[in-house]
Amino acid sequence: MYYIRIIEYLKSIENSTLTRIIYQGWRVRFNICSGIDNMIVMSRMNEILQDSPGETLFLLGNEAVARGVIEAGVSVAATYPGTPSSEVGDTLFAVYREAGIDFEFSVNEKVALEVAFAASITGLRSFVFMKHVGLNVASDPFMSIAYTGVRGGMVIMSADDPSMFSSQNEQDNRNFASFAHIPLIEPSNPQEAKDFLVRAFELSETLSVPVLFRTTTRVSHQRTNVVLSHVRKGEKRGKFEHRSGNYVSLPVNARSLRKKLEEKMLRISMGDYPEDLNRIEKYGREKAKYGIITSGEAYNVITDVVKKNGLSVDLLKLGLTNPLPRDLLNEFLDSEDEIIVVEELDPFLEMHVRSHINATGRIKTVHGKLDGHFPPEYEFNYEVVSSGLNSIMNAGIPIPDEDVSEGDLH
Repeated sequence: MYYIRIIEYLKSIENSTLTRIIYQGWRVRFNICSGIDNMIVMSRMNEILQDSPGETLFLLGNEAVARGVIEAGVSVAATYPGTPSSEVGDTLFAVYREAGIDFEFSVNEKVALEVAFAASITGLRSFVFMKHVGLNVASDPFMSIAYTGVRGGMVIMSADDPSMFSSQNEQDNRNFASFAHIPLIEPSNPQEAKDFLVRAFELSETLSVPVLFRTTTRVSHQRTNVVLSHVRKGEKRGKFEHRSGNYVSLPVNARSLRKKLEEKMLRISMGDYPEDLNRIEKYGREKAKYGIITSGEAYNVITDVVKKNGLSVDLLKLGLTNPLPRDLLNEFLDSEDEIIVVEELDPFLEMHVRSHINATGRIKTVHGKLDGHFPPEYEFNYEVVSSGLNSIMNAGIPIPDEDVSEGDLH
């Protein structure tokens, strides 16, 4: 764009010999740079497409999502672009023909979701992605397809924006998963963004339910090494099978579909999900008094604080955050004296954990946002998390002399 503006300017000024020489020089320079850019794009495209399990690429989080789409064998992908999800579309647009994916930039998020759903009910795997406020636009069909279910795996990506770097609000779209009663998966880094997306398709297909896949700005825009896995070959053509009891959303059908949806969610909560989504980590040499429950980008921050300060804590890292994995959660709760929930934005996990504790008759102290130890707004950084842990654990973590009440808006 910079070169184009210079060339247009030179064309517009007086037509002298010197101007013509300069103009031709800039044309040559522009063509060379354009060629280099195209070579870089082609090289990146070949890297993203390669079926080379074990190879490592240095990928942006959103590029890793695009790679996950390819590894999952997705046949149809649609989006209405919006930061922080934009690079997923940029990457897929560069490779969709070679990858055999039917990809489109839709006129809005609702249409994008409907395109993906239409592909899914013909048995094709489909992927739709948007920024968090885009899910408001798509919420009408979003709520209904939770009931109707899907055939081919269908994953809906919401890229949330804590601290509103490029958005008009910082709504927490994890609430949409509870609202619609569908599974929610949250990666913490580009490797998980790729791997968990593949798991999301497996889960969706196994239980015939759409899956909400939630990233945040820091996950979408961090860059790290990503180990590749096998590329699953996607189907070229689907076949629609008429199921009036599923796809005709009249009350007579919706009543039974509602019950089936709850049965699916119960199965997931009882362990019918990929096991590698969740794990327990232990830090320090002493027996931990505190157990920390976390997910997403908050996991990266809390582990930085814990490792740097040598804290003795146990940590439950959740990739599946709706529904909560009951057996693993019970195991973790029973091994800890007190619980700390570290998460960005709404007290989503905290409320669900507190509800589970009450429902199962446990007596356990829970710390988080609801008792004022962590703020309800903005993304978390080292200082915010350290301050919260100091107020709970008296950990004595040194904190730089800066105001942490409004987060780190860098």
